[in-house]
This record gives sequence, C-alpha cells and structure tokens, in this order.
Amino acid sequence: MWNLEIHSLEYNVWLELPPYLCRLDVTFQKECHCEGEDKRIPLLKEVFEAFPHTPVNIDIKVNNDMLIKKVSQLVSQYQREHLTVWGNVSHEIVDKCHKENAHIPILFCLRRVLLLLGLFYTGLLPFFPIPEDFLEIPMPSIILKLKEPEKVSRSQRFTIWFTDMLLMRKALFDHLNARGIQVYIWVLNEEHEYKRAFDLGATGVMTDYPTKLKNFLHNYPA
Repeated sequence: MWNLEIHSLEYNVWLELPPYLCRLDVTFQKECHCEGEDKRIPLLKEVFEAFPHTPVNIDIKVNNDMLIKKVSQLVSQYQREHLTVWGNVSHEIVDKCHKENAHIPILFCLRRVLLLLGLFYTGLLPFFPIPEDFLEIPMPSIILKLKEPEKVSRSQRFTIWFTDMLLMRKALFDHLNARGIQVYIWVLNEEHEYKRAFDLGATGVMTDYPTKLKNFLHNYPA
C-alpha cells in the first residue's frame, strides 16, 4: 500500500512547487539516505493512472472542504473505493471525509485511538461499533533509534516504553482483525521490527524499504 500526503489540489500551487532533492534523509533510518532521478512531485490522478491496482493510503493534511471533495471525486472517477483508505489524526477531517464519501474506508484519528485503548483496557471494546476500517499507529520503540542515546532522559525512555506497552498488544490486534479491521504499524525499516509487528498480529507495516520488506515476507513463516 502506498502512503500519500495530500496538502493541496490547486494546480497553480503545484506548478510552483520545487522538485525533490536528489538526496533525501530517510527519517526513520538514522544516517541513511535515498537517491533518485525522478524529482517531480506527481499529481494524485497520475498516481492512480500509473498504479491502477495498487492500494493507496491518503493522509488529508489540510482541513479544506474543497480538497476533500476533489480527492473523493478522483477516487470515484478511477473507481478506487475498494483500493483507497483516507483520513488524518484530526477527528474533524476524518468526519468530513466519511460524510463526503462513506464508500471510502477511513482511518482511526487520534481521538478515536485513545477511545479504542480505553475501551480495550476496560473490556468494553467488543460491545462498541467501529466505523473505521484501518488502524495505523507507530511502533513507539523506534523513536529511540532516532535519537542519540545520551540525549534521551530516563523519563523519556519510560514514556516511550509505557506507550509501546499500551499500543503494541497482540490481543488488541487480534480483536480488530477478527472484526475485519486492518492494523498497520509505521515506520519500520529493520527485519526485527517487521518480525515483531507481524508476530503481534499486524496486517501490514509501512516502510521506507519495500523491497526489503518483500524479501522478509517471502521468508516469514506465517
């Protein structure tokens, strides 16, 4: 599944955007870079046309009614409702997306993730309806590898460990999977991270190295 961030659909704004840098840092892989020749930022319709059968995750970054409507129209135009999921951490944006086109699956926003955890740990989750189709959350422990060890305080380490223990729960993922809700964990770039995610019952992971993930899945026993 491709992960796209949509900020604007104004064509004149797109024309003014600078090209990608030839060399970019890989955010979730310390001291690593990626390089490529195609530096132009593609339009959403170009992505749909180039990858007609590839699932796409769309993060609506701006709370703009016209933006949401235009994205919905493109998804419908290319008949991709079954191949697209959209949303944002903002509850308001996700609500607008769902009202604009209820046929496109939606993500859990931050508020709903917190509610999900509350219901799970109180034992009430089985009794509540869930309109979302995808839970996409970070693996908190990966934050430690982005920082210099000496710069991480004891309280920060405890917070990361505690958040990781709350979110990375096999019982939670298994419950969601049983209800047809996919669980994606991001952004994982090491084989031991892939293994932990899938051992916990994740449906998929987001990675900066899709070929590396593909090779891992080829040998993963499950």
